Amino acid sequence: MINAVVFDLDGVIIDSEEVWEEVRRDYVASYGREFLPDSQDRMMGMSTPEWSTHLAEEVGVPRTPTEVADDVLSRMAEKYKNDLPLIPGSVDSVRRIGERYPIALASSSARILIDQVLATAGLSEAFQVTLSTEEVPRGKPHPDVYLAAAEKLGFAPETCAAVEDSSNGLRSAGRAGLAVVAVPHGVYPPAADALALASLVVSDLGELTVEAIDRLR
Repeated sequence: MINAVVFDLDGVIIDSEEVWEEVRRDYVASYGREFLPDSQDRMMGMSTPEWSTHLAEEVGVPRTPTEVADDVLSRMAEKYKNDLPLIPGSVDSVRRIGERYPIALASSSARILIDQVLATAGLSEAFQVTLSTEEVPRGKPHPDVYLAAAEKLGFAPETCAAVEDSSNGLRSAGRAGLAVVAVPHGVYPPAADALALASLVVSDLGELTVEAIDRLR
C-alpha cells in the first residue's frame, strides 16, 4: 500500500520551466553566449551546482559556478516575488492528498526558492518534509532526493508515491523505487523512456485523487 506521497515542485506545483528558461537564456545572452542544443533538457531536474556548472563550463559564461548560481537565483527570486506561476489546482491537490497521506517535497530548486514559493502559496505548513537536491549528494535523475525524502518520512521508498513531470524527475523517482505518477508538461513533455516508468499518467492535477493514489500498489 502507499503510505506517503512526495511532490516535485517545478512543473507540478508551479509552472516555472518557462520562467527558468527565460531567466537563464537572458542571463547567458548577457554574456554573449547561447544555450547548447540540449541545455534546456539537461538542466531540467539538475541541482543548482549542476546547472550552474553547466552554464559556466559548457555554455561558457565567464563566471564561476557559484557566481552563476547566485546571479540566476537572485533573478528567479525577484520573478517569484512579483508573480508566482502556480499551476491551476496545484494548491488544492497538495491539500487534498495531504489530508490522507503524509507528504513531502523533493525539488531541484534551491532552498531559498522552495521556501519563497511555499510561503507565497500558503503551503509552508503543508509538508512534513521538504528537500532540495542541494541537500543530497546528487541531483535528479539520480535517486538521492527521493530516497532521502522517504527516509525522512519514515517509510520504505517502495511504499511511497512520487508526483513528477520532467524526464529527470521521473527517472529519479523510478530509480528510487517509488510508485510514479506523471503529470506531463505540455511545453516540455518527458521522454518516452522516462514516461514509461510511471504507474499512472494524469493530464492535470484534478485527476490526482486519493483513490488514484490508493490504486497505485
